[in-house]
Amino acid sequence: MNRTIGDHFTIPPAAFQSIVGVTILILIPLYDRVFVPFARKITNHHSGITSLQRIGVGLFIATFNMMICGLVEAKRLKVASDNGLIDSPKVVVPMSSLWLLPQYILVGIGDVFAIVGMQELFYDQMPETMRSIGAAIFISVVGAGSFISTGIISVVQTISKRHGGEWLVNNLNKAHLDYYYWVIALLNAVSFCFYLFISNHFVYKKLQDKDDDNDDVEGDRAI
Repeated sequence: MNRTIGDHFTIPPAAFQSIVGVTILILIPLYDRVFVPFARKITNHHSGITSLQRIGVGLFIATFNMMICGLVEAKRLKVASDNGLIDSPKVVVPMSSLWLLPQYILVGIGDVFAIVGMQELFYDQMPETMRSIGAAIFISVVGAGSFISTGIISVVQTISKRHGGEWLVNNLNKAHLDYYYWVIALLNAVSFCFYLFISNHFVYKKLQDKDDDNDDVEGDRAI
């Protein structure tokens, strides 16, 4: 894709990944200082929304983001086809790389909700003597997700090869990365529905009130 801005500046490919970190750095203070006080007035919850609600929002954003990825990739493939670049994978497709910007921003937004929400859940809901184990479980969840994603790629490659051709090949102009994004979006949607079912039956343990150390907050349902 075209990574140039103006006549003299070219965006380094690795710079796009930094957008995720920058988004997180900007949004976490805004979340704590703006969103939480606003949501607290509506929900009367000390953190604005519960940990499980925060994770749920992150999962929804992740699903929505995969749909956007699929649409953008489909557009890129169409531009490549219209310009006769299907067999020229190393030629720059005349489509601005800034089309990818929303995807990376949404990844950062999703992490602010889902990843931070998981940290909060495993810390608050674990017994005090087991909080270090809770932190380890949180990290293992992220690691397990990486292994599962590798497995999904292998399954997609095997199935697509049996039905006409692999979706993920070295020549991205001949690949079907857009199909893969839609598969991930579908899996995310199924996972999100399963998550809603499980979290709706979760009962929070009694926690000491953040404003009054002498009062206990009764366990309440997540969603």
